[in-house]
Amino acid sequence: MTLNRRRLIHASGLAAAAAVVSPFASSATASSQANRPGKPGTTVNGADTAAASNWSIFAGRKVGVITNPTGVLANFRSIVDDMAGKGVDVAAVFGPEHGFRGTAQDGASEGTSVDPRTGITVYDSYGAEVDDYVGFFEASGVDTICFDIQDVGARFYTYIWTMWGAMQAASRTGTRFVVLDRPNPIGGQARGPVLQPGFESGVGRLGIALQHGMTVGELAKYFNAVHLPAAGLKPLQDLHVVQVQGWRREMTGPDNRASWILPSPNMPTPETSLLYPGTALFEATNMSEGRGTTRPFELIGAPYVDYRWAEALNSKGLSGVTFREAYFQPTLSKNQGLVCGGVHVHITDASRVEALEVGTHMLVEAKRLYPGFAWRGDAGRWMGLLSGSARFAEQLDAGADARTITDSWRSELGQFVRDTRQYLLYNGQR
Repeated sequence: MTLNRRRLIHASGLAAAAAVVSPFASSATASSQANRPGKPGTTVNGADTAAASNWSIFAGRKVGVITNPTGVLANFRSIVDDMAGKGVDVAAVFGPEHGFRGTAQDGASEGTSVDPRTGITVYDSYGAEVDDYVGFFEASGVDTICFDIQDVGARFYTYIWTMWGAMQAASRTGTRFVVLDRPNPIGGQARGPVLQPGFESGVGRLGIALQHGMTVGELAKYFNAVHLPAAGLKPLQDLHVVQVQGWRREMTGPDNRASWILPSPNMPTPETSLLYPGTALFEATNMSEGRGTTRPFELIGAPYVDYRWAEALNSKGLSGVTFREAYFQPTLSKNQGLVCGGVHVHITDASRVEALEVGTHMLVEAKRLYPGFAWRGDAGRWMGLLSGSARFAEQLDAGADARTITDSWRSELGQFVRDTRQYLLYNGQR
């Protein structure tokens, strides 16, 4: 789930402003496991806190829910099924990319239909513009929007832009907005380049870092306080974030395997999410990023790649990973049906993985070693949309080394960290 094959929808403007953190009691008994590397701990997701109060936050409300298969309680029951079964007036569900029940592949959705289990109308909101959301809200009669989707912490993962579009519509319609927060599975550290003006699209609508290091609740606060006013819209006066209990920014998803639910078809494991901000950059090349294998974004290669790539990468001594020479045959997407040489990126220490550093070194060495390496699309335009500017592709084409490329975004990243600090809800290293 990154570069939409059918819709590179350019954002029409900026937008977001001030949030109210929901004063929910911390007495929820249902919990899910999430550990700091090497040190067990317990977290309680926002959905479980809300459910523990019998969904009282939605009492007397007509609710529209933006969610997918990750929107579950600790017992794996869908929040929509649980709400509907406990008397919450769920008037509509809005399905993002891959759909409410998760049956669609990347760049696709399930369409608008009636959910057979609950009888609730599910609106296809993938690729929807703000006017579309306004129409959905008015047609369904909702007065409250609930957002609960597991993000994976990368700017080009489209669920946060679904939330952004819905927030703009909520501002226009005066609709209440509730975020049931979940941990960022790759941790709370911001890394990578910041999206620059002129490179807005469906995989990045606002100027945030590629690895933004925030939960969706924190992003909602930031969007509300900063970007809604910038778009000429009023901040949401009724924004609530039901926080995760027990989460710290140094916690990562690979320690929480038992509760991992695929956020999208090509995000099968917590390890995938840790590598994704870096290896998904191969979407912009003619190399396979592993779609059509059982290890997307961990297996990377092309028919022209041989053993030299793994050897070159292992010589770099990159923290937290090792590269195994690998051969695979994708069953779909790029290089479908062709035998590809390449690498399997193995995580050896989840707490030390720097996905953007890993991905940059991989790209630099692939371009250096193989004349067959090429950009996908018009002169690196796709890389511009993914990385956030023309700079990455230009530097790679000019023969820059990985250190030069990663150093080039330090200043803008530092500014982003400073600009977002006041909207953070959770403690730990930023």
